Amino acid sequence: MKQTNQVFTFKWINQLMTSILLALLATTSNIQAQGPLAYTGIPAFSYTANYDLPPLQNCADEQFQNELEVAIANNRTWKKLAADKKLAIGLVDLSDMSNIRFAEINGNQMMYAASLPKIAILLTAMDALESGELKDTPEVRKDMRLMISKSNNQASTRMIDRLGYEKIEEVLTSSRYKLYDKAKGGGLWVGKRYAASGKKNPDPLKGLSHAATALQISRFYYLMLQGELVCRERSQEMMECMVDPQLHHKFVNTLNKIAPDAKLFRKSGSWSTFHSDSIMVWGPDRQYILTALVNDSNGERIMRDLVYQIEKVLKG
Repeated sequence: MKQTNQVFTFKWINQLMTSILLALLATTSNIQAQGPLAYTGIPAFSYTANYDLPPLQNCADEQFQNELEVAIANNRTWKKLAADKKLAIGLVDLSDMSNIRFAEINGNQMMYAASLPKIAILLTAMDALESGELKDTPEVRKDMRLMISKSNNQASTRMIDRLGYEKIEEVLTSSRYKLYDKAKGGGLWVGKRYAASGKKNPDPLKGLSHAATALQISRFYYLMLQGELVCRERSQEMMECMVDPQLHHKFVNTLNKIAPDAKLFRKSGSWSTFHSDSIMVWGPDRQYILTALVNDSNGERIMRDLVYQIEKVLKG
């Protein structure tokens, strides 16, 4: 009788372990089926697909706009920079997808943006990969990640040389994206290698080699979140290049302190007195897009402090 009980117990344990193993395998399959979404930690397309999202410009909210303007006006330095067109800001509140709110300061003011427009090279590369104009190689993948996460100039220049200025301009000015629009103050532009030598293709309006506006940078992130940059898969690959930035200054310096659990998708730029930063923040208690461009020798500090004020605006 004792031996029979032992056999029964062994069979019961064996069945239990088999059930647990099958449950674990099913869970693993579900995670694998999610693909890159599990890696980035952002619901992205599956999240936005449930909403009929309007164009970003149609999300302008009067109260939200007033709150942003008051936050900037309360700082004497920021107020003067904004009045002199030396400070531009774009802010998108994504906390409620059924009521996206957008506000901006000098949103169509195009400024020199240093390395930030490298996101335009990334988009062009994804477009070229999708169309077969660019061969998908480990070297290309490595350069795209280095170009964004570490803002590596050599990798960026290699990508520009692979693509060419005509292809970059074609994508940025296309009717599909309109990330550079002469009729609306310009936008994202890359017209120079990130190197001392080489041909140039300055933007038609101001002759800038690396330019951006707060509105078009905000639109870039907004479209990427929806999976509308090239296609869902390419948009996801772009987010994988932009997640977990390796440079911890400006916006990231502050967000690492106040939102350590948030996923950050980011690209910034600095040269001389020109400082720019852009980020999509996705955390348990905050979801937003923030971009800013400033022409001031104290731009690094301004970017860090700006995040604190933006968080207050978002909390109402």
